[in-house]
Amino acid sequence: MPLVRVPATTANLGPGFDTLGMALELYDEILVEEAASLDITVTGEGENTIPRGAENIVYRAVRTVYERVGHPQKTFRLHMHNNIPVARGLGSSAAALVGGLLGANAVLGNPLDVSELIEIATAMEGHPDNVAPAILGGLVVAVVNNQKVYYQRLEPPTGLQAVVAIPQFTLSTRAARSVLPANIPLADAVFNVSRVGMLLAAVQANNLELMGKMMEDRLHQPYRLHLVPGMSDVFAAAKEAGALAVTLSGSGPTVIAFCRGIKAKVGEAMVDAFARHGVKAITKALSPCLEGATVL
Repeated sequence: MPLVRVPATTANLGPGFDTLGMALELYDEILVEEAASLDITVTGEGENTIPRGAENIVYRAVRTVYERVGHPQKTFRLHMHNNIPVARGLGSSAAALVGGLLGANAVLGNPLDVSELIEIATAMEGHPDNVAPAILGGLVVAVVNNQKVYYQRLEPPTGLQAVVAIPQFTLSTRAARSVLPANIPLADAVFNVSRVGMLLAAVQANNLELMGKMMEDRLHQPYRLHLVPGMSDVFAAAKEAGALAVTLSGSGPTVIAFCRGIKAKVGEAMVDAFARHGVKAITKALSPCLEGATVL
């Protein structure tokens, strides 16, 4: 009866659209066991909205593993205890997928290795920027090439802390992607490519200040401004309060500020800025999660 603990994740890290992600110390726990009939229970975040039928993400992930290894189909008892807010840009769907995949794999004696699990999760999620760090922990760069996922895990710079401001409304990834243009100016592409390269160099050099300076973006955040009321003011308030960098977490609406050490004033500034635009938000101070998903 494996219990899987899966961390939240923040994707993109500014310029690394669909490529960069980092695990955070906020966890969902997912229990998987074979049973006589399907039984799905949910407590915590999303307990009133997450489906309990065949469309449930965890159930779909568990079935995918069983089908992948050719095991006779079973029904399951699944329990999800969620601390990761749903549809807020902190990787809740990736955590559910990863929890189901690792839980089913453990029930069957771990026939699938990490690379196979990452490839299955990426195929189901559509991109690797959340699922790879959820499995591996740390900061991960991942790309898909000819249906194969290539990934590299990096240690986050020493002293890096995150403060997230979580607005009390949801924003689906599909809606956030629908506002992105099909084509972008060459100058904007060069802007992002150069910053991704230097951001990764800064991580390798353990240079937190340089990493923060490189978390600028022109590919997705400008087009999502109208989806998150007050976003520009929240960014400015966090920087004025001492953040090294501020970005959307994934597709939003959560805003994440990267700091050297814990800075309570940054969270307070973001909440106040959201409030000026009629948006209620809560904050959490989160450290990078270094170990990734764990079967307890």
